[in-house]
Amino acid sequence: MGPQGFPGGGAGDFYSGGGMSMDDIFSMFGDIFGGRRGGSAFSGATGGSPRRRQRRGSDLRIRIKMTLEEIAKGVDKTLKVPTYVKCEHCDGTGAKNGTAFATCNTCHGTGVVTSVEQSFLGMQHVQSVCPTCEGTGKVITERCTYCNGEGVQRKDEQISFHVPAGVQDGQTLTVKGRGNAPRGGGVNGDLLVVIEEIKHPQLIRDGNDVIYNLMLDIPTATLGGSAEVPTITGRARLNIAPGTQPGKILRMRGKGLPSMDGSPTGDELINVMVYIPEKLSEAEKSAIESLRNSPNMQPTEAEKNKIFSKLNHLFE
Repeated sequence: MGPQGFPGGGAGDFYSGGGMSMDDIFSMFGDIFGGRRGGSAFSGATGGSPRRRQRRGSDLRIRIKMTLEEIAKGVDKTLKVPTYVKCEHCDGTGAKNGTAFATCNTCHGTGVVTSVEQSFLGMQHVQSVCPTCEGTGKVITERCTYCNGEGVQRKDEQISFHVPAGVQDGQTLTVKGRGNAPRGGGVNGDLLVVIEEIKHPQLIRDGNDVIYNLMLDIPTATLGGSAEVPTITGRARLNIAPGTQPGKILRMRGKGLPSMDGSPTGDELINVMVYIPEKLSEAEKSAIESLRNSPNMQPTEAEKNKIFSKLNHLFE
């Protein structure tokens, strides 16, 4: 096989151990020379024996829709979920009354079978999980009539769980043990809950921050005033300073969404825009025209540079 014949590097790693135990080495030989599932060609040398893996039911996946208001606070959900549950008549065993079993004739109740195989080291005893009883040591003699020997039944289950505040769109939460029960007994799978965020009609989510585009009229942007804006929890009133420019970002701290990792709550960012009318009456045109040559209606070079600097910073 050469120095690269074993995972993890050259021959030096193999002979020196390289972080590998003797069980790892024997297991590797078992894979190469026909070791059975759960067993090893060197089980006699290591003293190990194959172990039956416990059956596990399949996972269930559901999607739930959540508003920003629910995401901000967290919410308890109770849903009816169609799932496979353990048959109550046979306790999930598949045998009538849960007792109709007999000793497996293949392994004589041990759960393992032994065979002798030839390897480059000579004849080796190979132990593997019994294929007839799958390691249980017993077989069903009479099937449960309620589940036809499957050990599970279809049922709509009421499942309650908590969705913490601050979850993200597309995030998956795991509810342990609330998935399908396995056939023949074992442990249940999990319920995987996928979050689907409902878009807010006015607010835009950006991580833990939310953004609102505020449209001001020319008089308010020029002279100052106040404006009412929506928040996740209701509405708030902002003071608008005289001379507020388009593109200015106003920040309301702590009005965003909480974080699941303990970081500070996000903010609400108000993106200011100024409405420029496309149609004017003759009187409105005359009023604006009268201001055309007013010194304060024309920006100075310093004011231009200040505004351009802020705009450039937004695109960096």
